[in-house]
Amino acid sequence: MDENGDLAIGYNIMNVIFLPDGTWKYKVVGHYNPHAPPGQDFTIDEKAIIWESSFTQIPPQFRCTPSCRPGYRKLTKEGKPICCYDCIPCAEGEISNQTDMDTCTTCPDDQWSNQKRDACIPKVINFLSFEEPLGIALTSISMFLFLVTAAILGIFIYYRDTPIVRANNQHLSYILLISLMLCFLCSLIFIGHPQEINCILRQPTFGITFSITLSSILAKTITVVTAFQAKKPGSKLQKWMGSRVSISIVLSCSLIQTVLCLAWLFIAPPFPYLNMRSGTGMILIECNEGSIVAFYCILGYLGFLTGISFIVAFLARNLPDSFNETKYITFSMLVFCSVWISFIPTYLSTKGKYMVAVEIFAILASSGGILGCIFLPKSYIILLRPERNSKKDLRKM
Repeated sequence: MDENGDLAIGYNIMNVIFLPDGTWKYKVVGHYNPHAPPGQDFTIDEKAIIWESSFTQIPPQFRCTPSCRPGYRKLTKEGKPICCYDCIPCAEGEISNQTDMDTCTTCPDDQWSNQKRDACIPKVINFLSFEEPLGIALTSISMFLFLVTAAILGIFIYYRDTPIVRANNQHLSYILLISLMLCFLCSLIFIGHPQEINCILRQPTFGITFSITLSSILAKTITVVTAFQAKKPGSKLQKWMGSRVSISIVLSCSLIQTVLCLAWLFIAPPFPYLNMRSGTGMILIECNEGSIVAFYCILGYLGFLTGISFIVAFLARNLPDSFNETKYITFSMLVFCSVWISFIPTYLSTKGKYMVAVEIFAILASSGGILGCIFLPKSYIILLRPERNSKKDLRKM
């Protein structure tokens, strides 16, 4: 015995065998090793035991509880002998693969317990793939909206000499439509197995394309207001009416976002990350943003452009009817703001592939809102009401 009263060495379990001639002998039928792993310290071969021939019943029961089978562990009953215990199922992520184990063994980080809790199995790999229904639905919506935008761009190019296309700077309309096409396509980068290249491209691509979209809307809004003010006698705003000013606004606003994205990539770029602890029985393959501050700076700048565009368009909403595009821009910015304000709490409350799906939905919904509010009314007039596509009728709109 050691100082705690525990056995410091092992011992053999002997079976006394009485022979017919009145003598007896000993036979080793088991062992006890206090240094062995839990569950393996006590072993006995019950089939090797030779019982006295006078026994006519089942060999005596040496415990008051049946053996705990694999998947369970022993829990000693308080105030009862040590051979009396309850069999407790192992918790999730733990197993016992032998009979009468005192403790359950925790599975490795990349494995999980099976349903019987008697073996560890590999965790399920989880990410938003192109093959699952959610990925197929988002991909289909993205491609559909891309094709619709491409068709509208083709309509605007074909009818480029008509008054409704020429109004409010047709080059800005082309830039805005192309940027919306890129916004719909950039959502596809979020789908599929996260790897280093698409983790790096996801957020910067989204940030830059949306900054081009919003700066184009801002330039269109400023063009509308400038055009109205320039018609006043003695106005000095005539020199600000050219397309160069509008394109300069788009380039300068987009350049700021590009610089922010490049700084993000140089300081703390996103990277693929195996999240083994967030999901039960699964490994979440995610893109770690690297710097969450940089991510929210990108969103904040987009919010700034949206706010400026909305304020300018809202203040100019009562201009004469010939300049009523500000009403469509105001409504499109309302849709855009509503989507992204609701996006942030939803994004923070989800994880794994559903977090990615929320961002994709926000990209598609906000881009689709801009497309529908600004360009569908014009496309309707160009295709279905061509008699209204004139300078005279445009002033009445």
